Amino acid sequence: MATDVKPNAFARFGNDLHSGARSYPFVGKRRLWLLLAAVLMAVSVLIPAVGGGFNLGIDFRGGSEFVVSKTAHVDTATGERIIHEKAKDASDVRVTNIAPGTIRAQMSKLSDDETLQVKAALQEGYGVSENDVTSSFVGPTWGADVTRQAFWGLVAFVVLALIGMAFYFRTWKMSLASIAGLFFTVVVTVGLYAAFGFEITPSAIIGFLTILSYSLYDSVVVFDKIRENTEDVLERRDTTFAEQINLAVNQTLVRSINTAIVGVLPVGAILFIGAFILGAGTLQDLSLSLFVGILVGMFGTLFVSAPLYASLRLGEAQIREHTAKVESGNFKDAEDADEAEDSEGSEEPAEAEKAAKSSKSEESADKATEDEKATEKPAKKPARATIEIHRVNLNG
Repeated sequence: MATDVKPNAFARFGNDLHSGARSYPFVGKRRLWLLLAAVLMAVSVLIPAVGGGFNLGIDFRGGSEFVVSKTAHVDTATGERIIHEKAKDASDVRVTNIAPGTIRAQMSKLSDDETLQVKAALQEGYGVSENDVTSSFVGPTWGADVTRQAFWGLVAFVVLALIGMAFYFRTWKMSLASIAGLFFTVVVTVGLYAAFGFEITPSAIIGFLTILSYSLYDSVVVFDKIRENTEDVLERRDTTFAEQINLAVNQTLVRSINTAIVGVLPVGAILFIGAFILGAGTLQDLSLSLFVGILVGMFGTLFVSAPLYASLRLGEAQIREHTAKVESGNFKDAEDADEAEDSEGSEEPAEAEKAAKSSKSEESADKATEDEKATEKPAKKPARATIEIHRVNLNG
Protein backbone atom coordinates (compact mmCIF):
# COMPACT_ATOMS: atom_id res chain seq x y z
CA MET A 1 0.00 0.00 0.00
CA ALA A 2 1.55 3.25 -1.13
CA THR A 3 1.77 6.06 1.39
CA ASP A 4 2.46 9.73 0.77
CA VAL A 5 5.76 10.82 2.29
CA LYS A 6 5.53 14.33 3.62
CA PRO A 7 8.68 16.43 3.42
CA ASN A 8 10.27 17.38 6.72
CA ALA A 9 10.44 20.92 7.99
CA PHE A 10 13.90 21.61 6.55
CA ALA A 11 12.85 20.26 3.14
CA ARG A 12 9.75 22.47 3.16
CA PHE A 13 11.95 25.37 4.19
CA GLY A 14 14.20 24.74 1.19
CA ASN A 15 11.26 24.36 -1.19
CA ASP A 16 9.75 27.63 0.01
CA LEU A 17 13.05 29.43 -0.51
CA HIS A 18 13.46 28.01 -4.01
CA SER A 19 9.92 28.87 -5.09
CA GLY A 20 10.01 32.33 -3.55
CA ALA A 21 7.22 31.61 -1.06
CA ARG A 22 9.71 32.42 1.70
CA SER A 23 12.39 35.07 1.23
CA TYR A 24 15.02 36.84 3.30
CA PRO A 25 16.10 40.38 2.34
CA PHE A 26 19.76 39.80 1.50
CA VAL A 27 19.57 42.45 -1.22
CA GLY A 28 16.81 44.63 0.19
CA LYS A 29 18.87 45.32 3.32
CA ARG A 30 22.23 45.20 1.59
CA ARG A 31 23.37 48.51 3.06
CA LEU A 32 22.76 47.18 6.57
CA TRP A 33 24.66 43.94 5.90
CA LEU A 34 27.59 45.76 4.31
CA LEU A 35 27.70 48.23 7.20
CA LEU A 36 27.73 45.40 9.75
CA ALA A 37 30.46 43.65 7.77
CA ALA A 38 32.55 46.82 7.75
CA VAL A 39 32.06 47.19 11.51
CA LEU A 40 33.08 43.56 12.12
CA MET A 41 36.19 44.00 10.02
CA ALA A 42 37.10 47.22 11.83
CA VAL A 43 36.65 45.52 15.21
CA SER A 44 38.72 42.55 14.02
CA VAL A 45 41.55 44.93 13.19
CA LEU A 46 41.25 46.93 16.41
CA ILE A 47 41.21 43.93 18.78
CA PRO A 48 44.84 42.92 18.22
CA ALA A 49 45.92 46.56 17.96
CA VAL A 50 44.38 47.46 21.33
CA GLY A 51 44.83 44.10 23.04
CA GLY A 52 48.56 43.82 22.47
CA GLY A 53 48.70 41.77 19.30
CA PHE A 54 48.16 38.12 18.51
CA ASN A 55 48.98 35.06 20.52
CA LEU A 56 51.83 33.97 18.29
CA GLY A 57 53.18 30.47 18.58
CA ILE A 58 56.75 29.71 19.40
CA ASP A 59 57.46 29.19 15.70
CA PHE A 60 56.97 32.93 15.15
CA ARG A 61 58.48 34.40 18.30
CA GLY A 62 61.20 31.78 18.89
CA GLY A 63 62.18 30.19 22.20
CA SER A 64 62.46 26.95 24.16
CA GLU A 65 59.69 24.38 24.49
CA PHE A 66 59.15 21.43 26.85
CA VAL A 67 56.47 18.76 26.49
CA VAL A 68 55.63 16.47 29.43
CA SER A 69 53.67 13.32 28.50
CA LYS A 70 51.94 10.58 30.51
CA THR A 71 51.65 12.65 33.64
CA ALA A 72 49.11 11.77 36.31
CA HIS A 73 48.28 15.38 37.13
CA VAL A 74 48.14 18.30 34.73
CA ASP A 75 48.47 21.25 37.07
CA THR A 76 49.91 24.12 35.02
CA ALA A 77 50.94 26.01 38.16
CA THR A 78 53.50 23.30 38.89
CA GLY A 79 55.20 23.86 35.57
CA GLU A 80 55.23 27.65 35.97
CA ARG A 81 56.78 27.36 39.44
CA ILE A 82 59.52 25.01 38.21
CA ILE A 83 60.44 27.24 35.27
CA HIS A 84 60.65 30.39 37.38
CA GLU A 85 62.82 28.57 39.93
CA LYS A 86 65.25 26.99 37.47
CA ALA A 87 65.28 29.71 34.79
CA LYS A 88 64.82 33.02 36.56
CA ASP A 89 65.60 35.07 33.47
CA ALA A 90 62.99 33.29 31.32
CA SER A 91 60.26 35.52 29.92
CA ASP A 92 56.94 34.97 28.17
CA VAL A 93 56.35 31.73 30.06
CA ARG A 94 53.29 29.79 28.86
CA VAL A 95 52.29 26.47 30.41
CA THR A 96 49.20 24.83 28.94
CA ASN A 97 47.40 21.51 29.10
CA ILE A 98 47.24 20.51 25.44
CA ALA A 99 45.77 17.01 25.92
CA PRO A 100 44.86 14.51 28.63
CA GLY A 101 48.07 13.75 30.51
CA THR A 102 50.16 16.19 28.45
CA ILE A 103 51.67 19.53 29.51
CA ARG A 104 53.46 21.97 27.23
CA ALA A 105 55.73 24.74 28.51
CA GLN A 106 57.01 27.51 26.26
CA MET A 107 59.31 30.40 27.12
CA SER A 108 62.10 32.56 25.78
CA LYS A 109 65.36 30.92 24.76
CA LEU A 110 67.19 29.15 27.60
CA SER A 111 70.85 28.30 27.88
CA ASP A 112 71.98 24.69 27.70
CA ASP A 113 72.42 24.47 31.49
CA GLU A 114 68.99 25.99 32.13
CA THR A 115 67.44 23.58 29.65
CA LEU A 116 68.89 20.55 31.45
CA GLN A 117 67.83 21.86 34.87
CA VAL A 118 64.27 22.64 33.77
CA LYS A 119 63.92 19.26 32.08
CA ALA A 120 65.05 17.38 35.18
CA ALA A 121 62.79 19.47 37.43
CA LEU A 122 59.76 18.87 35.21
CA GLN A 123 60.46 15.14 35.24
CA GLU A 124 60.54 15.13 39.02
CA GLY A 125 57.66 17.55 39.51
CA TYR A 126 55.23 15.64 37.30
CA GLY A 127 56.47 12.18 38.28
CA VAL A 128 57.34 10.90 34.82
CA SER A 129 60.33 9.18 33.27
CA GLU A 130 63.14 10.93 31.45
CA ASN A 131 61.81 9.83 28.05
CA ASP A 132 58.45 11.47 28.77
CA VAL A 133 59.96 14.96 28.85
CA THR A 134 61.17 16.42 25.54
CA SER A 135 62.83 19.77 24.92
CA SER A 136 63.38 21.74 21.73
CA PHE A 137 64.39 25.18 20.53
CA VAL A 138 62.82 27.04 17.64
CA GLY A 139 64.39 30.12 16.11
CA PRO A 140 62.22 33.06 15.03
CA THR A 141 63.77 33.00 11.56
CA TRP A 142 61.79 29.94 10.56
CA GLY A 143 58.53 31.56 11.66
CA ALA A 144 59.38 34.71 9.70
CA ASP A 145 59.97 32.61 6.58
CA VAL A 146 56.60 30.91 7.04
CA THR A 147 54.88 34.28 7.44
CA ARG A 148 56.50 35.69 4.32
CA GLN A 149 55.64 32.64 2.23
CA ALA A 150 52.06 32.68 3.52
CA PHE A 151 51.72 36.35 2.59
CA TRP A 152 52.92 35.81 -0.97
CA GLY A 153 50.77 32.71 -1.23
CA LEU A 154 47.76 34.81 -0.22
CA VAL A 155 48.62 37.48 -2.80
CA ALA A 156 49.02 34.89 -5.56
CA PHE A 157 45.74 33.22 -4.63
CA VAL A 158 43.80 36.49 -4.64
CA VAL A 159 45.22 37.59 -8.00
CA LEU A 160 44.54 34.24 -9.67
CA ALA A 161 41.05 34.06 -8.17
CA LEU A 162 40.30 37.61 -9.32
CA ILE A 163 41.36 36.88 -12.89
CA GLY A 164 39.78 33.43 -13.03
CA MET A 165 36.38 34.57 -11.79
CA ALA A 166 36.41 37.59 -14.09
CA PHE A 167 36.85 35.27 -17.08
CA TYR A 168 34.35 32.71 -15.80
CA PHE A 169 31.54 35.14 -15.04
CA ARG A 170 32.55 37.60 -17.79
CA THR A 171 32.23 40.55 -15.41
CA TRP A 172 34.76 42.11 -13.06
CA LYS A 173 32.03 43.11 -10.62
CA MET A 174 31.31 39.51 -9.62
CA SER A 175 35.03 38.91 -9.28
CA LEU A 176 35.50 41.97 -7.08
CA ALA A 177 32.52 41.04 -4.89
CA SER A 178 33.82 37.50 -4.37
CA ILE A 179 37.28 38.77 -3.38
CA ALA A 180 35.64 41.15 -0.91
CA GLY A 181 33.92 38.14 0.65
CA LEU A 182 37.27 36.33 0.89
CA PHE A 183 38.86 39.36 2.53
CA PHE A 184 36.00 39.55 5.04
CA THR A 185 36.42 35.86 5.87
CA VAL A 186 40.14 36.10 6.56
CA VAL A 187 40.01 39.36 8.53
CA VAL A 188 37.12 38.27 10.78
CA THR A 189 38.65 34.82 11.34
CA VAL A 190 41.95 36.36 12.39
CA GLY A 191 40.05 38.82 14.57
CA LEU A 192 38.29 35.95 16.35
CA TYR A 193 41.69 34.37 16.95
CA ALA A 194 42.86 37.59 18.57
CA ALA A 195 39.64 38.03 20.59
CA PHE A 196 39.70 34.53 22.11
CA GLY A 197 43.47 34.25 22.39
CA PHE A 198 43.83 31.31 20.02
CA GLU A 199 47.43 30.61 19.21
CA ILE A 200 48.55 31.41 15.68
CA THR A 201 50.93 28.75 14.40
CA PRO A 202 52.13 27.75 10.92
CA SER A 203 49.34 25.16 10.90
CA ALA A 204 46.81 27.90 11.59
CA ILE A 205 48.23 29.92 8.69
CA ILE A 206 47.76 26.92 6.42
CA GLY A 207 44.18 26.71 7.66
CA PHE A 208 43.61 30.39 6.84
CA LEU A 209 44.75 29.80 3.28
CA THR A 210 42.59 26.69 3.01
CA ILE A 211 39.38 28.47 3.99
CA LEU A 212 39.92 30.85 1.08
CA SER A 213 39.24 28.03 -1.35
CA TYR A 214 36.12 27.01 0.57
CA SER A 215 34.80 30.57 0.61
CA LEU A 216 35.57 30.93 -3.09
CA TYR A 217 33.67 27.74 -3.87
CA ASP A 218 30.63 28.98 -1.98
CA SER A 219 30.79 32.30 -3.85
CA VAL A 220 30.94 30.54 -7.22
CA VAL A 221 27.83 28.50 -6.39
CA VAL A 222 25.84 31.58 -5.39
CA PHE A 223 27.06 33.74 -8.28
CA ASP A 224 26.37 31.01 -10.80
CA LYS A 225 22.73 30.98 -9.68
CA ILE A 226 22.64 34.78 -9.78
CA ARG A 227 23.90 34.75 -13.36
CA GLU A 228 21.27 32.18 -14.31
CA ASN A 229 18.42 34.19 -12.77
CA THR A 230 19.49 37.55 -14.17
CA GLU A 231 20.44 36.43 -17.68
CA ASP A 232 17.25 37.72 -19.37
CA VAL A 233 15.81 39.77 -16.54
CA LEU A 234 15.90 43.05 -18.49
CA GLU A 235 13.46 41.57 -21.00
CA ARG A 236 10.98 40.60 -18.30
CA ARG A 237 8.16 42.84 -17.13
CA ASP A 238 7.21 41.12 -13.87
CA THR A 239 10.44 41.29 -11.83
CA THR A 240 13.47 43.48 -11.20
CA PHE A 241 17.19 42.79 -11.25
CA ALA A 242 17.44 43.13 -7.46
CA GLU A 243 14.55 40.72 -6.92
CA GLN A 244 16.22 38.06 -9.04
CA ILE A 245 19.53 38.42 -7.18
CA ASN A 246 17.72 38.08 -3.87
CA LEU A 247 15.82 35.04 -5.17
CA ALA A 248 19.09 33.42 -6.27
CA VAL A 249 20.68 33.91 -2.84
CA ASN A 250 17.61 32.46 -1.13
CA GLN A 251 17.57 29.52 -3.55
CA THR A 252 21.19 28.67 -2.68
CA LEU A 253 20.80 29.35 1.05
CA VAL A 254 20.02 25.74 1.95
CA ARG A 255 22.93 24.53 -0.15
CA SER A 256 25.28 26.96 1.60
CA ILE A 257 24.05 25.77 4.99
CA ASN A 258 24.40 22.11 4.02
CA THR A 259 27.88 22.69 2.61
CA ALA A 260 28.96 24.43 5.81
CA ILE A 261 27.56 21.62 7.96
CA VAL A 262 29.21 18.95 5.82
CA GLY A 263 32.50 20.82 6.09
CA VAL A 264 32.28 21.59 9.81
CA LEU A 265 31.38 18.08 10.99
CA PRO A 266 34.59 16.30 9.93
CA VAL A 267 36.71 19.32 10.85
CA GLY A 268 35.05 19.37 14.27
CA ALA A 269 35.81 15.68 14.68
CA ILE A 270 39.47 16.29 13.82
CA LEU A 271 39.53 19.21 16.25
CA PHE A 272 38.10 17.07 19.04
CA ILE A 273 40.44 14.16 18.36
CA GLY A 274 43.49 16.37 17.96
CA ALA A 275 42.78 18.47 21.04
CA PHE A 276 41.37 16.04 23.57
CA ILE A 277 42.49 12.56 22.53
CA LEU A 278 45.76 12.63 20.61
CA GLY A 279 47.09 15.91 21.90
CA ALA A 280 48.41 16.70 18.43
CA GLY A 281 49.01 20.43 18.32
CA THR A 282 49.28 20.52 14.53
CA LEU A 283 45.87 18.89 14.03
CA GLN A 284 44.34 21.15 16.64
CA ASP A 285 45.67 24.36 15.12
CA LEU A 286 44.77 23.38 11.56
CA SER A 287 41.25 22.17 12.36
CA LEU A 288 40.48 25.16 14.58
CA SER A 289 41.24 27.66 11.83
CA LEU A 290 39.19 25.60 9.37
CA PHE A 291 36.28 25.29 11.80
CA VAL A 292 36.09 29.03 12.39
CA GLY A 293 36.82 29.97 8.78
CA ILE A 294 34.14 27.74 7.23
CA LEU A 295 31.41 29.31 9.34
CA VAL A 296 32.65 32.85 8.72
CA GLY A 297 33.04 32.11 5.00
CA MET A 298 29.38 31.16 4.67
CA PHE A 299 28.32 34.49 6.15
CA GLY A 300 30.84 36.29 3.96
CA THR A 301 29.24 34.95 0.79
CA LEU A 302 25.64 35.58 1.85
CA PHE A 303 26.02 38.95 3.56
CA VAL A 304 29.02 40.50 1.79
CA SER A 305 29.66 39.11 -1.69
CA ALA A 306 26.06 38.93 -2.95
CA PRO A 307 24.89 42.28 -1.48
CA LEU A 308 28.04 44.01 -2.73
CA TYR A 309 27.52 42.66 -6.25
CA ALA A 310 23.92 43.91 -6.15
CA SER A 311 25.13 47.36 -5.11
CA LEU A 312 27.67 47.44 -7.93
CA ARG A 313 25.10 46.49 -10.58
CA LEU A 314 22.00 48.36 -9.43
CA GLY A 315 23.66 51.68 -10.19
CA GLU A 316 23.84 50.93 -13.93
CA ALA A 317 21.56 53.14 -16.05
CA GLN A 318 19.93 50.27 -17.93
CA ILE A 319 19.09 48.40 -14.74
CA ARG A 320 17.80 51.55 -13.04
CA GLU A 321 15.53 52.26 -16.00
CA HIS A 322 14.21 48.70 -16.04
CA THR A 323 13.59 48.74 -12.29
CA ALA A 324 11.73 52.05 -12.51
CA LYS A 325 9.46 50.74 -15.27
CA VAL A 326 8.63 47.56 -13.39
CA GLU A 327 7.96 49.34 -10.11
CA SER A 328 5.86 52.12 -11.72
CA GLY A 329 3.83 49.75 -13.88
CA ASN A 330 4.89 51.36 -17.18
CA PHE A 331 5.61 47.93 -18.57
CA LYS A 332 1.98 46.92 -17.94
CA ASP A 333 0.62 50.06 -19.58
CA ALA A 334 2.85 49.50 -22.60
CA GLU A 335 1.70 45.90 -22.79
CA ASP A 336 -1.98 46.94 -22.70
CA ALA A 337 -1.35 49.54 -25.40
CA ASP A 338 0.34 46.95 -27.59
CA GLU A 339 -2.58 44.58 -27.16
CA ALA A 340 -5.09 47.33 -28.02
CA GLU A 341 -3.09 48.32 -31.08
CA ASP A 342 -2.90 44.72 -32.21
CA SER A 343 -6.66 44.38 -31.70
CA GLU A 344 -7.41 47.51 -33.73
CA GLY A 345 -5.05 46.40 -36.43
CA SER A 346 -6.80 43.06 -36.70
CA GLU A 347 -10.29 44.66 -36.84
CA GLU A 348 -9.48 47.03 -39.74
CA PRO A 349 -8.56 44.29 -42.24
CA ALA A 350 -11.67 42.36 -41.22
CA GLU A 351 -13.94 45.33 -41.90
CA ALA A 352 -12.23 46.05 -45.22
CA GLU A 353 -12.58 42.44 -46.25
CA LYS A 354 -16.25 42.46 -45.26
CA ALA A 355 -16.90 45.64 -47.27
CA ALA A 356 -15.11 44.18 -50.27
CA LYS A 357 -17.21 41.03 -50.09
CA SER A 358 -20.43 43.10 -49.81
CA SER A 359 -19.49 45.23 -52.82
CA LYS A 360 -18.66 42.15 -54.82
CA SER A 361 -22.01 40.57 -53.92
CA GLU A 362 -23.90 43.69 -55.02
CA GLU A 363 -22.04 43.75 -58.33
CA SER A 364 -22.85 40.09 -58.90
CA ALA A 365 -26.54 40.70 -58.15
CA ASP A 366 -26.73 43.67 -60.56
CA LYS A 367 -25.07 41.68 -63.29
CA ALA A 368 -27.47 38.80 -62.81
CA THR A 369 -30.44 41.19 -63.08
CA GLU A 370 -29.14 42.66 -66.31
CA ASP A 371 -28.64 39.20 -67.80
CA GLU A 372 -32.17 38.24 -66.92
CA LYS A 373 -33.58 41.35 -68.64
CA ALA A 374 -31.51 40.77 -71.75
CA THR A 375 -32.65 37.19 -72.19
CA GLU A 376 -36.33 37.74 -71.35
CA LYS A 377 -38.83 37.47 -74.43
CA PRO A 378 -42.49 38.66 -74.70
CA ALA A 379 -44.99 35.94 -73.83
CA LYS A 380 -47.58 34.80 -76.52
CA LYS A 381 -51.28 35.24 -75.85
CA PRO A 382 -53.13 31.88 -75.70
CA ALA A 383 -55.65 31.13 -78.59
CA ARG A 384 -59.24 30.86 -77.67
CA ALA A 385 -60.46 27.35 -77.97
CA THR A 386 -64.06 26.74 -79.27
CA ILE A 387 -65.71 24.43 -77.01
CA GLU A 388 -68.75 22.74 -78.23
CA ILE A 389 -71.04 21.67 -75.61
CA HIS A 390 -73.18 18.77 -76.51
CA ARG A 391 -76.02 18.58 -74.35
CA VAL A 392 -77.11 15.05 -73.89
CA ASN A 393 -80.59 14.27 -72.90
CA LEU A 394 -80.09 11.50 -70.49
CA ASN A 395 -83.83 10.83 -70.44
CA GLY A 396 -84.46 10.51 -74.17
